[in-house]
Amino acid sequence: MDVMLLAGTRPEAVKLAPLALALAEHPHLRPFVVHSGQHQGMVEQALIPFGLPVDAWLDTPPRTTGTQAELVSGLLPALDDVLRRVAPAAVVVQGDTTTGLAGALAAFWQGIPVVHLEAGLRTHDLAAPFPEEGTRQMISRIAALHLAPTPAAAAALRTEGVPRQRIAVTGNTVVDAVIAIAERDLPARDTALALLEMEIAEAGERLVLVTSHRRESWGEPLSRTLAAIELIVAEHSDVQVLFPVHPNPAVRDQVKTALGGTPRVTITEPLEYPDLVRALRLAELVLTDSGGIQEEAPTFGTPVLVLRDVTERREAVEAGCAWLVGTDTGLIADTAAKVLRGDLYPTHAGNPYGDGNAAALSVAALEELLDLAPAPRTAAESR
Repeated sequence: MDVMLLAGTRPEAVKLAPLALALAEHPHLRPFVVHSGQHQGMVEQALIPFGLPVDAWLDTPPRTTGTQAELVSGLLPALDDVLRRVAPAAVVVQGDTTTGLAGALAAFWQGIPVVHLEAGLRTHDLAAPFPEEGTRQMISRIAALHLAPTPAAAAALRTEGVPRQRIAVTGNTVVDAVIAIAERDLPARDTALALLEMEIAEAGERLVLVTSHRRESWGEPLSRTLAAIELIVAEHSDVQVLFPVHPNPAVRDQVKTALGGTPRVTITEPLEYPDLVRALRLAELVLTDSGGIQEEAPTFGTPVLVLRDVTERREAVEAGCAWLVGTDTGLIADTAAKVLRGDLYPTHAGNPYGDGNAAALSVAALEELLDLAPAPRTAAESR
């Protein structure tokens, strides 16, 4: 039976990849990876390190306005068509993207079970993050199976009335992904990252990794973050900053205008996933508004300053792996200084989002949903 895995952005592809690999080993289930086209090129790039192909691309009209309404109106008919042709046993959507919402709606309307990977994340504020908080709550209303990454996420779903038997606590598949890539220890493919790595090693310097792309960060909030980066570089002569910039023109132009030419600041294109993992391992500190990096960095014990006022990933903050600093210039710079001085450091051993077994637990939950006998365990798994 086919299980359709729907991705339109790189984070979706990375988090779906371990599940696709686990399904490929199953005797009765088979992954069918569909690219929605939301972010052209990014899904394919993310799947390559895992050796996974895209099985189908949605046939959607070219986008001209870039609005959510335009994207959804193009996705729904294309999804309806591919679902009728493939007739999957279930559709897996990930997280809180527009692709995920459209996939959940199209599958629900055809009576196909919707499986929500990374279910139950909540800020309970529809404005933060916008529109992601509303999107994931809407998906939760129609999902048949909720793969919650943590007990807190499962508890949030139960509070909203989701039956306990429709929730499985699996951990986050991004931990599976980051562990698998880190174990391969691939050299940097990005030239700027490779040169920066050599420079840091030769000079005994430290790396600060920065990412910022969320819609609520655009404009003035990002300006405050960029001002904080300038302060960090000015106040710490042994720090090099690496800033892989999101392809959105508004973000790219603002970052390059503010930091282009700044000594010890390297601005790159978005890094391929193995390079991002390598940068996370090398970094002394991460500044980010990315949800995925909040989940990935604890695997390496890398401290994270979260460039948001609220986060749906409270586990990292509560475990002492991350600190909420928002986009206040002074608070970002001051907290970064504490980390770089050694006055503030992660206190949690291990990753609160799992141990790399999330894909296997997700497959087990899918077997139960589809009323399948559990797959035979290998000798290694039985030990």
